[in-house]
Amino acid sequence: MSNRRELAVTLERVSGFDNPRIELEQYQTPADLAATLVHTAALHGDITGRRIVDLGCGTGMLALATALCDAHPRAVVGIDRDGDALESARANERRLAPSVSISWIRGDATRPPLCLSNASVATADATLTTVMMNPPFGAQKGNRHADRRFLDAAATFADVSYSIHNAGSADFVETFAADAGGTVTHGFEAECALPRAFKFHSEDSKTISVEVFRVVWDGR
Repeated sequence: MSNRRELAVTLERVSGFDNPRIELEQYQTPADLAATLVHTAALHGDITGRRIVDLGCGTGMLALATALCDAHPRAVVGIDRDGDALESARANERRLAPSVSISWIRGDATRPPLCLSNASVATADATLTTVMMNPPFGAQKGNRHADRRFLDAAATFADVSYSIHNAGSADFVETFAADAGGTVTHGFEAECALPRAFKFHSEDSKTISVEVFRVVWDGR
């Protein structure tokens, strides 16, 4: 895609979860936000020639956004524990037909080493790795600090990560990154439009404020 807007329009074709699981906080990343995140990464030189890993990829929005970007990643990998979501991700890939094929791996994105059979993500070669992720915010009972576990996973093998968090997370992300040998270099606020996904939702859609952070993991 030649620009952010064109990418966002294409990503509108990415289908979401057929039966979202509340315990996994499965919400589709909005196309416009995904396009903004990926183009920001491209502008910082964090895509070209790199391995890109979408932790908790769901139906593939961020992985597909990267594979469709003109910045030519070396490889794109999507990891999720939900097999049904991965099937939807594969169908989305067939529908959008990006020039860079995506490796879809079923596994727990929060427990590295992230691998399936002999296909290891955290390899020992010299390839730089960028993580893209929209982790659970930890809003559900029993799922507190879910985003902490995703950041902890990224810190073990990524050189750079981009992650989406609930509004007001700056102090937490900055402190966590510093303790793990990383540095938050950039952050910006964004709006995230969430369509009704669960029975307890009383509105057809709701827009929430989120924050996106770029972290350089110096301590890797």
